[in-house]
Amino acid sequence: MSEDPDKVGAVSAGTEGDDAAADRSAVGASPAEPDAQARRSESEARGDELRAEIAITDERRAEEEQSKAQDAVAAAEQEASKKEQKRRKAEQRKQAATAQAERARDQAGETAGQAGEPRGSTVSGAAVSSPGIGIGSDPKAAAAAGAGARAQPAVVQRLTAVVDDPEKPERLLGAAFAGAFLLAKVIKRIAR
Repeated sequence: MSEDPDKVGAVSAGTEGDDAAADRSAVGASPAEPDAQARRSESEARGDELRAEIAITDERRAEEEQSKAQDAVAAAEQEASKKEQKRRKAEQRKQAATAQAERARDQAGETAGQAGEPRGSTVSGAAVSSPGIGIGSDPKAAAAAGAGARAQPAVVQRLTAVVDDPEKPERLLGAAFAGAFLLAKVIKRIAR
């Protein structure tokens, strides 16, 4: 066998090496044991450091989640307040429209009361189909035409006040369709 102590199976020449090896084996310690203990304590220290860093990271994540939750609650409250404000505005518009309709009904009732004519009065076909009011016209037809000319702007004003809501263009469209429908009915009657 070789006397090189680094080779496997080598035999040591000195007894001093054998005595030191015997002492180490009797105590149960190897020459690498202090290094192993040092490495073990270093790895334990590093493990403790990693656990501390993980705990810090978990704490930050929890704080971020809590912050996000608070932001979500604030956004939800803000959205709820916007919806409540919209609802209040819609309620105010509804009340204003109701009040305006009531005023229009009252005004229509006053206008009908001031006219003094019964609502079911008939107009002769001659007065309706005459070419116009002039010197040779029937005085009753002239009076009826004058009353109609004065009442028409008030009616038109009431209708346009209801339709001229800038936030509701669908009312204009509906009024246009209704007017076209009535015009078609009138033209159809005339064509018969």
